[in-house]
Amino acid sequence: MKIGFGAPVAGAWATPRGLADFAIRAEALGYDSLWTFHRLLVAEGDEVAPVYRSVLDPLVALGFAAGITKRIRLGVALVNLPFVSPVYLAKQASTLDVLSNGRLDLGLGIGWSPVEFAATGAVPKRRGARAEEYLRVLDTLWNDEISSFEGEFYTVPPAAMQPKPVQPGGPPVLLGGAVPAALRRAGRLASGWMSRSATDLDRIGEGIAIVKQAAADAGRDPDAVRVVVRGVVRAEPGGAGVPGPDGRRLRLSGSYELIREDAAWLAEQGVTELYYDLNWDPAVGHPKVSEEAAADRAGEIMAALAPGAG
Repeated sequence: MKIGFGAPVAGAWATPRGLADFAIRAEALGYDSLWTFHRLLVAEGDEVAPVYRSVLDPLVALGFAAGITKRIRLGVALVNLPFVSPVYLAKQASTLDVLSNGRLDLGLGIGWSPVEFAATGAVPKRRGARAEEYLRVLDTLWNDEISSFEGEFYTVPPAAMQPKPVQPGGPPVLLGGAVPAALRRAGRLASGWMSRSATDLDRIGEGIAIVKQAAADAGRDPDAVRVVVRGVVRAEPGGAGVPGPDGRRLRLSGSYELIREDAAWLAEQGVTELYYDLNWDPAVGHPKVSEEAAADRAGEIMAALAPGAG
């Protein structure tokens, strides 16, 4: 199982210095990948978690990281596709793939925030059907010399998009989602499935089984489908962990030893890639903590959980 790291994109540590420093450190420590996420707006009066209150644009942040790294893969988990034209995102993703020399992984989701749907003019109905057309638009723009598409939701007149991505076929597309229909769509159509921050990791095997069965039913190799997990880390050096709603210790909480044991357990369940995301840690991703304190805590956790550490 590959181990990645959530880039500083939310709260106090999401600064030019923070993003540059942790991108360079992640690569030096042997992390396989660096991940961002998408959040546009917070509705007035909405008491959301601190992680969502101040968030950098995910693709701009990855472009910044691409310029100061050489090896580490760059992933977005994920872009909410209803809010962005597929043609515009195809151009952004292709550009980032070119500038990073083929290191981009593109995660896509169907969105959930009512204020973001309203502000972008997006329609929440039939998001699954829209997602399938969206993937077909990306495919023709990335792979055909003259692209053309006529669908229910999207139209691309005969036209050429250049430059093409560096990666053959385009950046791998990973689909998010929590309901069975979304998991089956990932297995049928995408390079892999991505879990969300609220996923019950104790039950991750159930989701993986749905994804793999859908891949097999579609005539694909289920073992080739990637399973990428956002690991919301709640580190307590020497601690026993954080209890969940049912009283059980939340996975990836407690001491570094417990977190590493959980990572090994996730690999046994079929997870192919786990990335430790500290943006969800209120002492790191809250916009009102000090940048120095956030960076110190994140740096300690990053070093302790690095591939090969411990």
